[in-house]
Amino acid sequence: MEKICHTPSEIFQVEKRGFIRKGYYADLVLLKEETFQYKVDKTFVNGHLAYNNTVFDESKKGMRLSFER
Repeated sequence: MEKICHTPSEIFQVEKRGFIRKGYYADLVLLKEETFQYKVDKTFVNGHLAYNNTVFDESKKGMRLSFER
């Protein structure tokens, strides 16, 4: 988590991203392990389930990132 989430959000000063904290946007991807491969099982955008095992919820749109740097 630190290398792929925390550090980039701190280096690029991405506003309210990179940590699972109250008041932050919760963009998460859950992977499902299978024999020698992975597939995306669920994706959360701004804390809302946007993709669930091949089904997309088009009403859950992402937002443009705000960089302070």
